[in-house]
Amino acid sequence: MNVVVVESPAKAKTINKYLGSDYKVLASYGHVRDLPSKDGSVKPDEDFAMSWDMDAKSAKRVNEIADALKGASRLILATDPDREGEAISWHVLEILKRKKVLKDATVQRVVFNAITKSAVLEAMANPRDIDMELVDAYLARRALDYLVGFTLSPVLWRKLPGSRSAGRVQSVSLRLIVDREMEIEAFKTQEYWSIDADVTAGSDPFLARLVKHEGKRLTKFDLGNETSALAAKAAVEAATFKVTAVEKKPGRRSPPPPFTTSTLQQEAARKLGFSAQRTMQAAQKLYEGVDIGGETVGLITYMRTDGVQSAPEALDEARHVIGALYGKDYVPEAPRRYTTKAKNAQEAHEAIRPTSLERNPGKLRLDPDLGRLYELIWKRMIASQMESARIERTTVDLDSADGQTGLRATGQVVLFPGYLAVYEEGRDDEADEDGGRLPIIKEGADARVLQARADQHFTEPPPRYSEASLVKKMEELGIGRPSTYASILTVLRDRAYVRMEKNRFIPEDKGRLVTAFLEQFFRRYVDYGFTAALEERLDLVSAGELDWKALLRDFWQDFHAAVGEIGELRMTQVLEALNEALGPHIFPAKPDGSDPRLCPTCGTGRLSLKTGKFGAFIGCSNYPECRHTRPLAANDDDANGETTGDRELGVDPATGHTIWLKAGRFGPYVEETDEKPKRASLPKDWPAASIDLDKALRLLRLPREVGVHPDEGGVILAGIGRYGPYVQHNGTYANLAGTEEVFDIGLNRAVAVLAEKRAGGGRGGRGRTEAAALKELGEHPVTGKPVRVLSGRYGPYIKHESTNANVPKGADPAALTMEEAVALLAAREDKGGGGKKKPARKAAAAKKAPDPGTAKVVKAKSPAAKKKAAAKKPAAKKAAAG
Repeated sequence: MNVVVVESPAKAKTINKYLGSDYKVLASYGHVRDLPSKDGSVKPDEDFAMSWDMDAKSAKRVNEIADALKGASRLILATDPDREGEAISWHVLEILKRKKVLKDATVQRVVFNAITKSAVLEAMANPRDIDMELVDAYLARRALDYLVGFTLSPVLWRKLPGSRSAGRVQSVSLRLIVDREMEIEAFKTQEYWSIDADVTAGSDPFLARLVKHEGKRLTKFDLGNETSALAAKAAVEAATFKVTAVEKKPGRRSPPPPFTTSTLQQEAARKLGFSAQRTMQAAQKLYEGVDIGGETVGLITYMRTDGVQSAPEALDEARHVIGALYGKDYVPEAPRRYTTKAKNAQEAHEAIRPTSLERNPGKLRLDPDLGRLYELIWKRMIASQMESARIERTTVDLDSADGQTGLRATGQVVLFPGYLAVYEEGRDDEADEDGGRLPIIKEGADARVLQARADQHFTEPPPRYSEASLVKKMEELGIGRPSTYASILTVLRDRAYVRMEKNRFIPEDKGRLVTAFLEQFFRRYVDYGFTAALEERLDLVSAGELDWKALLRDFWQDFHAAVGEIGELRMTQVLEALNEALGPHIFPAKPDGSDPRLCPTCGTGRLSLKTGKFGAFIGCSNYPECRHTRPLAANDDDANGETTGDRELGVDPATGHTIWLKAGRFGPYVEETDEKPKRASLPKDWPAASIDLDKALRLLRLPREVGVHPDEGGVILAGIGRYGPYVQHNGTYANLAGTEEVFDIGLNRAVAVLAEKRAGGGRGGRGRTEAAALKELGEHPVTGKPVRVLSGRYGPYIKHESTNANVPKGADPAALTMEEAVALLAAREDKGGGGKKKPARKAAAAKKAPDPGTAKVVKAKSPAAKKKAAAKKPAAKKAAAG
């Protein structure tokens, strides 16, 4: 008997079919042990000895492997073909050695780049030993990440309460995002104008741009105002032109290489809107295999790679498929061979490609994410082996009779599409630098301006990073490695150091604070060059050219000393440094030139950064006499850009009470002045700057009555509580999609939402399950999100994000098309039935609707607890306003 160990049960099942009954394939379910999440798991004083821990589930799986080895003649470690896969095999082997279960069994390591029968059988025929150089590289990275995280993070917790963590690569990636935001904030726009003209030269009209004015070549900012622009426009309209030059330059565009991990993440972000994590999850499933005709087949090669080369048989197959689908003109004379520029490229793996290009994506029925990603990978591989595109770039110069004014038109013609017939690489900047197609224009022809336009422009700051552009930048700088990008970006979001808006990273104030702290006191360790150099040294370890413990000793000596120095700093010193570093952000200049740090409440105190139990905030120097506070950023500015602690919104016409917008320790809130002021916290999707009297009154009057339940009686209420917007009826709370729905939801929709919540059942109606799916229509053509036909309590309906639309009576839900569904959803949204989906969170049931912004749901007490509470009644605790 031969025992084979792989990572996942899906791989185990497939590979067992390939190998037959003489093999038993078991899954380790990833790493079987790791460093415990506590101080002391890596011991620098003991030459970086590492203590490994194994949880109960991993112990059970290793025991299953150990039991299977009884009487086995061979142990085959067949984990993934990269550094992590090598480490998993090493861990499994080390544990089995300690258990003394190997005895006379032969231990072999095999790797395969694709889960196909031929690849697996070839790997089995060519075993090797565990590559200890890769294991050493893994140990070095794991120790470094642990030492940085468990040494820096406690410093952050002490000096910056509310901060979550720091990391060797995570913090440098965060700095990239923060630095870009600072560039944007510091950017000063500059006005400039351009003059375009519709021209004909005995031909169809074409577009030309003014490039010469008053005998001089124009630069970008020469026309800096409307007056000069209009003068130039008038000169164009008054001149007579002749075509002085028509220059045609033939060119070629070569296809990009097949995907690496990094380029796949970038293209999937640009073209599919996938996050790096979503891309890797889909790629993992394609690699491990999907069911095709009753057989599990791996559809792509291994997806963690820096390599761009492909196996000879893959190149031959690509040329055959291209010839069959597009013709021999699209097949180059010789296969295209690519080489990577990356150092130590993921242990020289192949590029990501289909295991068989004969599996055309149009003929496969895959889950939406898998299908779209597979099509992208298939097209990229096919395109990489196709002929170059042949294009002709044309430049047409037109000059006035007096030579004082000149126009230029540019365009291109695709003479032969080549690989462009299949695939064109996406770009972050979609501007067409080559212009459009030009008509046939003859040199020497007279030209006439049909119409001229003067267009105003302003320079724009560099764009915020998208996932694609951030991954590209990290790769350019040598920060991290492609296999880690997805997890790094996920951690930044999970730690609330950044948020995503329109698929772009925006640093939160917490992220800015952490970055400022690290730049002030640990600058070397968030330096791009230092981080890249450390990555190169780690690559030397994996290449066997550097001892991993020597690397750790060099790093730890300086790092440990730096941490010790910071520990001796007083809190006032830290705050002074951060006040200075973050000054332009937290105290932006006022339009009237007044002091931005002057306290708006007392008028004499100075505002500065302070820290408390819940993190950093801005407070007045006259505390406790003046209790003015606000959040770290001046994000509750008024219309004039002035930062105010409190803002009067107006008077409630029903009560005559004044309504205020205030900034509290826990965020902005609205308050109605009265003997017992009523308060309501602002929903997260309502910026403080957008709050007016109407919005404030709507919040303060929650919860609102939706109506009486038609079947069960009793009033249905809608409100905003601790867990977000909700509807409530007889103790059942159901989450709503967004804040606006609280004010707009009607009785029928409220009844349906409550019915869904109760149908999800169990535990008093708290759980929630999805309604039964009748049909998966695919992805919405605009949003790319799934559209499904579901079975509801009141009949079939269409669901897309937070919008539900009823299937028309008499219509067959199974025959519904995407086009019909989109029309029905649009009609429903026009009636106010849609909203922005928020992550659903479990709302605890309460006996009455909670007071908005301050409500706290408490669990029912046991009889014993009630007696204890009666015996000892603590003083009531005031709810924090903001």
